[in-house]
Amino acid sequence: MKRIGFLNFGHWSAVPGTRTPDPAATLTQTVEMAVAAEEAGLDGAWIRSHHFQHMISSPFPLLAAMAARTSTIQLGTGVIDLRYENPLYFAEEAATTDLISGGRLQLGISRGSPEAARDGQHQFGYDLQPDQSWSDLAQERGQRIRQALSGEGIAQADPDSGWAPPGSDRLSTQPQSPGLLGRLWWGSGNTASGVRAGEQGYNLVSSTLLLQDDGRPFHIQQADQLRQYRAAYAASGHTTGGMTAVTRSVFPVVTDTDRLYFGGRSSREDSAGMLEGGRARSGPTYSGTPEEVAQMLREDEAVQEADWVLMANPNQLGVEYNAHLFRQWNAVATELGWR
Repeated sequence: MKRIGFLNFGHWSAVPGTRTPDPAATLTQTVEMAVAAEEAGLDGAWIRSHHFQHMISSPFPLLAAMAARTSTIQLGTGVIDLRYENPLYFAEEAATTDLISGGRLQLGISRGSPEAARDGQHQFGYDLQPDQSWSDLAQERGQRIRQALSGEGIAQADPDSGWAPPGSDRLSTQPQSPGLLGRLWWGSGNTASGVRAGEQGYNLVSSTLLLQDDGRPFHIQQADQLRQYRAAYAASGHTTGGMTAVTRSVFPVVTDTDRLYFGGRSSREDSAGMLEGGRARSGPTYSGTPEEVAQMLREDEAVQEADWVLMANPNQLGVEYNAHLFRQWNAVATELGWR
């Protein structure tokens, strides 16, 4: 069965009508939304991570809090920017969070998206070496994380230390959480990086934006990306990936409040423009009656291809409205035969 979940962008701002005027409100409500999503029958509660913005920046404490209040729902990141991460400390935090959750962490990582700060990584203490790109560095850190999560020995044991296990030559990061490597996802914004993710044994989170736009509809380009990823993964010999996820904006309209917020938002047209010096494309917003929304999703090739469909939730509208939205998503999933 296809899995569905929310993807929370974690915004806060002190604007009229918001339910998230400050970070405390956003963080505590995200925990409550995970509880509501589990109660509504969703499969996943995923969060995004950004730095130097009014958005979630420290995912692991939040995910641990979400884990402590839930018992079955998968908890994911879509995605964590490796330009800001120490890979071994990252692996320790991730394994700790996964153990707290009972093995429910779906860990999305990538090079990251455009951001507000020009020198953000430098301020965190990270700089590029000559002839190195941030994409190269993210790839290196991703492989280092994979090495750590696999339990491979990394640090040289000190035979003169009373803390080193007798006879040990290499020490692995601790704690270890068995199975987490198989729930490691790479976030990809183009076909080439999706193929590389398959070759390296990751699961694939396809971005909400596709770069290297060739002019075809977003969902068709994205479906091609997923298929090429699957072929690369099948040929890789790895056993730690193979799953795919896409994100959509989906708003079934069943109440006057739904109509007020999203009644005029439906669009079959993609958004296209320029990003980081190249063409980029994102998908439409699906809004209408539950039956209309279900038909839009049926006609979306990438949605049909993916294992997970993550739906961007309007966190600034608060827990009560989002709980209603989660129930409607589950009803649409039932209509589509995903339940």
